Amino acid sequence: MMQGMYEHIQEAAAMIRSHWREAPHAGIILGTGLGHLVDNIDVHAAIDYEEIPHFANSTAISHRGRLVCGELQGLPIMAMEGRFHMYEGYSLQQITIPVRVMRALGAQMLVASNACGGLNPYFECGDIMVIEDHINLMGDNPLIGVNDDRLGPRFPDMSAPYDRILIRRALEVARRENIAAHQGVFVAVPGPNLETRAEYRFLRTIGADAVGMSTIPEVLVAVHAGMRVAGLSIVTDMCLPDALQPADVSKIIEIANRAEPNLRKMVMGILAQEQ
Repeated sequence: MMQGMYEHIQEAAAMIRSHWREAPHAGIILGTGLGHLVDNIDVHAAIDYEEIPHFANSTAISHRGRLVCGELQGLPIMAMEGRFHMYEGYSLQQITIPVRVMRALGAQMLVASNACGGLNPYFECGDIMVIEDHINLMGDNPLIGVNDDRLGPRFPDMSAPYDRILIRRALEVARRENIAAHQGVFVAVPGPNLETRAEYRFLRTIGADAVGMSTIPEVLVAVHAGMRVAGLSIVTDMCLPDALQPADVSKIIEIANRAEPNLRKMVMGILAQEQ
C-alpha cells in the first residue's frame, strides 16, 4: 500500500470534518451522467475535490468533481459527484482514497453506480443491472503493497463482495417501481478505448453481463475496510459483437441521464430501509 496512506486519509478526513461534523451512514459514488441524485440531498456542505488533501481531480466527461455531504432519506451521507478512473492516469490507490476517507469518517456502506456496456443480449439500453459479482481485468489492485492493518486485513475475503441483503432490496425496489432491472456480473477493464468485437466475445464467454472502466477498485477497498456494498450499473450501450455499432459518447451520456431517475429511486429505496 502507498506509503503514508493512513496519514493521507486522516488529513483528508480532518479537512472534511471542518466543513461537516456528522458521521456518514453511507458513501455514494455517482458515475457518468448520474449526478442528479444530488438534487434529492439536503446539502450541508459541498467541497470541490481540489480543496481536499490527497484527492485527485476528476477529468472525465460529465463528472463535476465535488464531494457533497448532507442527508438523504433521513440518513447522513457523503456523495461523490464524479469519480476518478485509471485511464485518467491515477493509481488505484489514488482512485480509492475517497472510499477510505468515507470509512474513516464513519460510513458503514458504499453505494457505487456507473454507466456500462451491456454484454448480455437480454439487456437493453436504459436497463439497470444490480451487480452480484465482478471480474477484475484492470491488471492492477488497490490492495497491492505492504498492508496497513489499521485499514483492513491482508487477505480480504471476496466470496460475497456485494451485500446480498442490499441486492435483494434493490431488486425489490425495481419491481415495486416497475423498473427494468437485472442481476449480473460486472467486468472492469482499464480503458479508455472501448473494446473490440473479439474482446466483447471474450468478456461474455468468461461470464460477464456488463463491462465498464470503474467501480471494482472502490469495491475492493470498501470490502477491505469492512463496508457493505451495493453496486448499480446503467446499461448505456449494447456491446454485442455481431451487431456492434460505433460508440457515441454523447449518446451514452444521454441514455445515462434518461435512466438516472430510475437509478435514483433504487438508491433512495435501498437507503430508506437503513432507518
